[in-house]
Amino acid sequence: MLKSFILNGNEEPTADQLKEIEEASKHPIVFDDDAPELSPAMIEAFKCSLAKKRKRDNKRNTLFEKICTGVE
Repeated sequence: MLKSFILNGNEEPTADQLKEIEEASKHPIVFDDDAPELSPAMIEAFKCSLAKKRKRDNKRNTLFEKICTGVE
């Protein structure tokens, strides 16, 4: 099961959220057909893809800031 928490800005997780995360960290990761363990090659491909996405997103954010604020 996957559960996510979305925090906005400087928002901090609640005590209940932290407790839930702590409890989840005590359980092992279970791999199955829907969520198989990644091979080392797949992990590297994922890292590369993530780096490209972050770079692209950063460029978008920078462009958005320039358009919205007029700051160069």
